[in-house]
Amino acid sequence: MNHEDAKSKEKEMKDKGQGTRDKGIRKNLPSPLPPSRHQFPDGWIEIGTIVAPQGLSGEVRVRSNSDFPERFEVPGKRWLWCPGQIEPQPVELIAGRNVEGKNLYVVKLAGVSDRNRAEELRGYKLLVLESDRPQLADDEYHVLDLIGLSVYLQESGEFVGTVVDLLSAGHDLLEVQLHTSPDKGQRTKDKGQKTVLIPFVTAIVPIVDLEAGRVEITPPLGLLEIHN
Repeated sequence: MNHEDAKSKEKEMKDKGQGTRDKGIRKNLPSPLPPSRHQFPDGWIEIGTIVAPQGLSGEVRVRSNSDFPERFEVPGKRWLWCPGQIEPQPVELIAGRNVEGKNLYVVKLAGVSDRNRAEELRGYKLLVLESDRPQLADDEYHVLDLIGLSVYLQESGEFVGTVVDLLSAGHDLLEVQLHTSPDKGQRTKDKGQKTVLIPFVTAIVPIVDLEAGRVEITPPLGLLEIHN
């Protein structure tokens, strides 16, 4: 499954291959949630999860997985998907607004006219077609496009590992599952695999080449325990 937050590395792109995918960061927005692990048909992007009813008139609260407020604020066609269903179902978004200071939107969906019906939608996912992804600036990337890239030391060409996530903690961090396992300074992702967090800034990540499927890094001493 895709989710639709997007990250920007503050730099000019150096090669044609350093293209874009799923949109650069929209600054000052709360950090979106990680993508859902539920499986559904290819070709969709999860933009949020309905987490609760809002009031008595059928509005719902949606926790956002998107950097694009227009997904929740601009009326138009969206899709609802319940984990376990095979196909998403179309729904019309009538109106929406952000909950100030939170990664939440209150939205009104066609056909949902009371709190009971809104409660039934708790846990449903809001989707859009993957073909409806917004265009990105040259220094912006869809998170989905960064995950899976191979990471190399720029100076030596040594393979470091694979990008497994992108986290927001004041600034963006690439989570890299290491090819080797350092003794300390790392996190554990899955099944004992070691991961490290690499600041997604130009000084440390000068090259992102999506066509080649690689990232080149120049980590400061101590960021990785693989320099020996």
